[in-house]
Amino acid sequence: MATTTKQKHGARRHELRIIGGEWKRTRLAVVDKPGLRPTPDRVRETLFNWLASLAGASGGELPGWHCVDVFAGTGALGFEAASRGAASVLLCEQDAALIAQMQALKTKLDAEAVRIERGNGVTALERVPAGSVHAVFLDPPFDHPQLYEPALRAGVRALRPDGVVYLEAARRWGDDELTDFGLTPCRHLKAGAVHAHLLVRVSGSTA
Repeated sequence: MATTTKQKHGARRHELRIIGGEWKRTRLAVVDKPGLRPTPDRVRETLFNWLASLAGASGGELPGWHCVDVFAGTGALGFEAASRGAASVLLCEQDAALIAQMQALKTKLDAEAVRIERGNGVTALERVPAGSVHAVFLDPPFDHPQLYEPALRAGVRALRPDGVVYLEAARRWGDDELTDFGLTPCRHLKAGAVHAHLLVRVSGSTA
């Protein structure tokens, strides 16, 4: 998840890990900074089990998938997808320090499938060819609720007919709200203050 807040002096670091795939158990350093809320290991493990089930692939893999992580933050979701065989992963982030951290990890892993772009993630998603993406990861800062609507609209436009949107929020989104975007819930998980949603296109929707 993204943040544009500058790191405070003496910020504490902790770690996440890549759960599966080629880079399983690789550690990702996380700076303790206001507004940065990486998706926890347990939630990511559940999410990628959901995705692998939809992909119909063994071993939790996502072979050939094209993914966009719109508010990348640490890049944990995007690097997890690349580790599991995604063909391309676009990581979008505005914070320069987080961009540098992701670039260093990309170099360390020789992650050729990963592309990192600094700037507005929603704008980057709007430039993605329509109907081209298997998975869009939306994990905006909880204190910026105005980001959800444009991100969902851009996300559903970018999706393939069989694609999915992963949405993290501070509350559970209702079916009626999501239908307005041409989406419907496929899975939901509550973990602490986080509501994790896996969304698919409403049948017959061209939103």
